[in-house]
Amino acid sequence: MTVNPTDPEKPQPCAEPLPARAEDSDAAPGPGGPLSRRLAEEFVAWFKTLASAGVYATLIVTFGFQVARVEGHSMAPTLQDQDRLVINKFAYLTFVGEPKVGDVVMLYSPNDPTKALVKRVMAAEGQWVRMVNGRLFVDDEPVNDPFVSDAYRGHDDYGPVQIREGFYFVMGDHRNASSDSRSWGDVPRKYIIGRVQVRWWPLADARTF
Repeated sequence: MTVNPTDPEKPQPCAEPLPARAEDSDAAPGPGGPLSRRLAEEFVAWFKTLASAGVYATLIVTFGFQVARVEGHSMAPTLQDQDRLVINKFAYLTFVGEPKVGDVVMLYSPNDPTKALVKRVMAAEGQWVRMVNGRLFVDDEPVNDPFVSDAYRGHDDYGPVQIREGFYFVMGDHRNASSDSRSWGDVPRKYIIGRVQVRWWPLADARTF
């Protein structure tokens, strides 16, 4: 219905608009207004996002990947002190795969399980290991280990020993400066955390394994 402003018998429209009702305004005062509710909803949404990110990060660190730093020289020349690594923990989940001879791995120290070490898997369960004048033999076959430099090979003798079921024999590439299975024996599978996947620092020496 329209109103004709020229009809004297009919009321004229108001010159000023009526004030908006409180429920029609985004700026309504009071803790229960739409603005407060919207802020609360946004806060809850952000909290859910952050909580989800925290859960995903925890799952990634627990079951996926972990960043680690090398401390020491036991894996030289392959790895150097203070190198930064990415550890692939997913690779050794039960339904994915098992450590393989030649893998560079991170494991809990058998002497102190609160500490983590980086070593190379040199033999698996059931295999026989011995060393003669610094040369490693597995099942009486000489191991091709070009990652060990002549200066780091050493001249010690060891074994022979057979690796127990569910255990692995690990060594550092710097044979003269490594505490490994030669001193504390083979390590249980459950102590192996994951495979060294990437050295990402220093950038000039970045590589995959």
